[in-house]
Amino acid sequence: MGRSRYSIRETQAPHFLTCTVINWIPLFTRPQTVDIILNALQYRQQHNGWKVYGYVILENHLHLIVQADDLLAELPLFKSYTARQLIDYLKECRAERVLKQMAFFRKAHKLDREYQCWEEGSHPQLIQNAEMLRQKLDYIHFNPVKRGYVDKPEHWRYSSARNYAGLEGLMPVFMDW
Repeated sequence: MGRSRYSIRETQAPHFLTCTVINWIPLFTRPQTVDIILNALQYRQQHNGWKVYGYVILENHLHLIVQADDLLAELPLFKSYTARQLIDYLKECRAERVLKQMAFFRKAHKLDREYQCWEEGSHPQLIQNAEMLRQKLDYIHFNPVKRGYVDKPEHWRYSSARNYAGLEGLMPVFMDW
């Protein structure tokens, strides 16, 4: 098997990541589901030393620029934890339609679970320098603008664009780069 350019090789370096909900199901349409992601990120910042440089959460995926002591080991733990929290929330809300989709689109080899929340992989890209970091920040911050959801990046509530525009964001981001 060939080596993918999309893998985490430098585990302590910042990476641009995309986490996609299975089959692009619009899971992040409620503040409660977005809060699960934000709370998990903040926990990892406080307890696992994550540096979150930027993020955007859209209805069916999220983009992150993040650095950790061992991102290769940490990322699956983040995805597993958030999946469990999201599924528990959906069960609590009796969101049967979404749960049925998550069961239907579960990969056949995932025999240890009834539901699958995240697509496999995260399309990681090593951030090689400040220019690339800026380019990826612009990409994630302008994502809601390109989709026509807002006119300016800082208008999207679930994004670090607010932090970079000097406004109060929903969570702190690491800007000392």
